[in-house]
Amino acid sequence: MAERSVLRERRTVLEHAWALRVPRLRAAGRYAAAGPPVRPEVTESWARSLPTVDPGRESAPPSAGQDRWAGSPLYGPVTGLADELHSIAEDAGFVAAVTDESGTIMWTCGGRVMRRRAERVNFAPGGRWDEPAMGTNALSLALRTGRPSTVFSAEHLVAALHGWVCYCAPIHGPGGRVLGVLDLSTTWDRSHPLALPTVRTLASAIEAGLRGEGSRQGRPAAAGGDVPSAAASAPGAAAAAPAGLDLRCLGTVRVTSGGAPLRLPPRQLEILALLALEPDGFSPERLREALYGCRPVTASTFKAEVSHLRRALTGGVATRRYALTRPIVCDAGEVLRALERGDTATAVDLYRGPLLPLSEAPGVVAWRDQLEVGVREAVLAAARPEYALRYGERAPYDAEVHQHALRLLGPGDVRRGIAASRLGATRRV
Repeated sequence: MAERSVLRERRTVLEHAWALRVPRLRAAGRYAAAGPPVRPEVTESWARSLPTVDPGRESAPPSAGQDRWAGSPLYGPVTGLADELHSIAEDAGFVAAVTDESGTIMWTCGGRVMRRRAERVNFAPGGRWDEPAMGTNALSLALRTGRPSTVFSAEHLVAALHGWVCYCAPIHGPGGRVLGVLDLSTTWDRSHPLALPTVRTLASAIEAGLRGEGSRQGRPAAAGGDVPSAAASAPGAAAAAPAGLDLRCLGTVRVTSGGAPLRLPPRQLEILALLALEPDGFSPERLREALYGCRPVTASTFKAEVSHLRRALTGGVATRRYALTRPIVCDAGEVLRALERGDTATAVDLYRGPLLPLSEAPGVVAWRDQLEVGVREAVLAAARPEYALRYGERAPYDAEVHQHALRLLGPGDVRRGIAASRLGATRRV
């Protein structure tokens, strides 16, 4: 997570810009040129919104239409992903929401505290969050542009939202039409540069579910129920050995089993990552501590999570000492091995961001810190500017890395502009 002091300063700068520009735009009734620190698309949205939205309003207006969630094409795919969305929202302190194509929220989930905060501004089913109703916000920008969007603190037009940061990705139907938006929102001080890749990944999973539903609707039904899968009906399938696992857990998360995607909720992903990074395994007590720390979690809850993972992996977790019994390739493990042999090029290439960035499990946090420190120190010790440039993409707030890149790049190297702009951005915030 970005340093809170850096986020606080960024919020202060934006609040000052909002206080200067929004009244001027409101008085002029027309577009005024943008400039740092406000992005042009934000200023343009402010100007479009002000004719219909009072920046002092306290909550989103309710939709005049009826509840359309049960009949929405997004209902099935989102319901199928609901456990994962609930876990991410509750564990990381977010509220998740899904809108329809008009910007009306149809579904939300999250922890009790965050849901109450969200309900105060009607960030709840039935609330309208399109630009003419609620001004500049990540949902309205994603709907308007068809691209993922982030809006931080005072980039929101409505002052009641300045305590929030929102990450959105549009959800496209099989024909390419935007059917709605998936949003992850939290308080400004929990802003994280990898929350946007996370919401993009989740939106892609919903889109895959839409495509899957479309293909199932075109299939003939088997007598007595669903069509059996090819793997289940093939001769000898029950005796086939489980294929290997592939875990990508740096920056974004993806698990495949024998090349097929495997969807796991966040807690089971944490267990899988820990077991992949420690092949010798864990005693039950140590794994429980690595997952929950001092939190009062019952033994039955912990054992249920391990059992669910074992079932998902077709028995791939040993029972007495928790360890993987299936072969696994893990990008975090590959980075560690590259660092051990002094192969900085491979380590930087494979390091796509923090380990399970939204996890707060103590064991994951410890490995995350070890990986980040190891790669960063290797980059700063190397005399290759491309390492610092590549790592700098994943560490936008790391001024020392950007300075290192500038020191290594010659005066005529066109790449100096990249490092200089990144360094300037850290100083502005």
